[in-house]
Amino acid sequence: MEQELEIAIGVRIRKLRMEKGLTLDDLANASAVSRAMISRIERGEASPTASLLSRLCAALGLSLSAFFAEEDRVVSPLSRRNDQLVWWDPETRYVRRSVSPPGTASVVDLVEVIFPAGARVSFPPNAASEGMTQHVWLFEGELEMTVGETSYRLEPGDCLFMGVGNGHSFHNPGDQPARYCVVLDRGGR
Repeated sequence: MEQELEIAIGVRIRKLRMEKGLTLDDLANASAVSRAMISRIERGEASPTASLLSRLCAALGLSLSAFFAEEDRVVSPLSRRNDQLVWWDPETRYVRRSVSPPGTASVVDLVEVIFPAGARVSFPPNAASEGMTQHVWLFEGELEMTVGETSYRLEPGDCLFMGVGNGHSFHNPGDQPARYCVVLDRGGR
């Protein structure tokens, strides 16, 4: 199943890149991901980390949720849990579930994340994500968020708002997984 998802991710990136008329070099420059790595991902030879895939999506003008939305799926206002796309980050093993119904006209995406104890992931500043914002709403566990130079410690029930284009990082300092919701606003993109 993981190999199938790696291949599907590669095919989708290549298709989106071609639709936008971008060369590998164009996408590499826009995303700050090496041309060689993009080529390996497109061929299904490498699985992108969350940070890397986020940079590629931003350069392609998409959120991660929009990237994972099934293009040929019938649009429905209802997204059943068993039908929601789940992706595992190969580096941190965090689990990302796309909760929002795919294909709707909404500029808001809801994502559920289960973040392992001790895990850390960083998203560097990315101009392609300027104008996007997100709320991170913690349900269980602990979460340390760093946005630019400012760090925040979240406890269950806390919610942090931030710009997506700013550099930020997630860290679970606890000994239990953290479960949270990301409410992403693509800002009319």
